[in-house]
Amino acid sequence: MLKQNEVLELLNLAIECATEAGEFILKNKNIALKFDYKGRVNLVTRIDRQSEEIIIAKILKKYPGHGILSEERSPINTDSPFRWIIDPLDGTTNFVHNFPFYAVSIGIEYSGKMLIGVVYAPETQELFTAIRAKGAFLNAHRIRVSQINNLQQCILATGFPYELIDHFYENMEHFKSFYEKTQGVRRAGSAAIDLSYTACGRFDGFWEFDLNPWDSAAGSLIVAEAGGKVTNFAGGKFSVYQNQILASNSLIHEQMIEVIKNIKPQ
Repeated sequence: MLKQNEVLELLNLAIECATEAGEFILKNKNIALKFDYKGRVNLVTRIDRQSEEIIIAKILKKYPGHGILSEERSPINTDSPFRWIIDPLDGTTNFVHNFPFYAVSIGIEYSGKMLIGVVYAPETQELFTAIRAKGAFLNAHRIRVSQINNLQQCILATGFPYELIDHFYENMEHFKSFYEKTQGVRRAGSAAIDLSYTACGRFDGFWEFDLNPWDSAAGSLIVAEAGGKVTNFAGGKFSVYQNQILASNSLIHEQMIEVIKNIKPQ
């Protein structure tokens, strides 16, 4: 069993990695960007890759035996029960267009369960953190999900797949249905921030198809530790390795499931 000081050491390193990488990203945001395409509109820049290098170097210096799953490089698989799940720049397209809605996301998995989540938004200098069973925090202040229990009074968030063939049209139906039944739906382009905003009550719920583990690992834990609920679209157990996430303040969760249930798959 992990000792408290061991968990705090892990958290502190994750915070150090995220904030250092975030400040590097912020410092370089006005430099002319050269980017590559990983798909139709899925971008990667040298800033993504250098941010990733900063994070992984710091982890391996402290914990050379830990496993690492990160967006821009091959996994480092080990026998360790620890696995760091990293998005070095969540919201790259936003970053390229100077739209200040992007973040560094770091989750730490221990024996197959999320233990720690850290999301750092450089533009606002907001640091969201969570430890399993210890609560969620924004810049060291405890956060809670919203207390709205009527979907009609809610504002939701979502994201769309990069490729039009990957659930894009199905999610458009979700978008339309939720838009009709809420005060609005936002699509800003960073799942890590969408989840963090759900955790602190700025959004009341979030759903998305086809996220990768690094998109949701940290944010899903932060929502859960803020008193929210995270499942798949049917209300079943959530896994960062599956392709559906439904997160909410828990009070509207069944209402969101009901909306999704009544949408015919495309």
